[in-house]
Amino acid sequence: MNRRGLILSVLAVGAAGFGGAAWYATRPQPMAEAVPVAPEVNDVLIRPYSPILGPETAPVTIVEFFDPACEACRAFYPVVKEVMAEHGDAVRVVIRYTAFHGDASVEAIRVLEAARMQDVFEPVLEAVLREQPRWASHGTPAPGLILEIAASGGLDVEAARTQMLSPGVVAVLNQDRADVEAVGVRQTPTFFVNAKPLDPFGEAELRRLVAAEVAASQS
Repeated sequence: MNRRGLILSVLAVGAAGFGGAAWYATRPQPMAEAVPVAPEVNDVLIRPYSPILGPETAPVTIVEFFDPACEACRAFYPVVKEVMAEHGDAVRVVIRYTAFHGDASVEAIRVLEAARMQDVFEPVLEAVLREQPRWASHGTPAPGLILEIAASGGLDVEAARTQMLSPGVVAVLNQDRADVEAVGVRQTPTFFVNAKPLDPFGEAELRRLVAAEVAASQS
């Protein structure tokens, strides 16, 4: 996460939980028509194992390069959920892991992959984001803290300890790391909507681009 302005704004608003995302609003401005990424990049935006929020067959796909330890990703989560709710079955979100915060990110990703295996991905994701200031701080969190937090979202901790270290999870981490490099992601969150990069970045821009793609899918 390299958005210091965004993070400082989040911190300034205070500990309002997920509601802290509401502060982030960019001024309305003309938005150039987004152009899809090159085919070779599009081919690596989504992997078969990538976690999906929303209907798998939705005509509009938001790909989010996401770091569970990223303050901006936490702030944007309720925005993404609002966008999904606004457009119903027309929008899905595909999560791509982006471990930019070192060991804390990697451990959280392992926990989320265990949650995916146990079919409790979304509630565990929300628990992990809700308590992010505790486990993803610059200090040294207590051992096992993130698993304790994930348990509040329904994770079977004993099963997760084995699942987190499985070869499949290692493969996911390695592939997503390679895809982050291939796509050229340098900050989180980074969004693509139907393979079109969100540029400029912002809540209003995300809403407009998604709305335009939904309208196009229905025309």
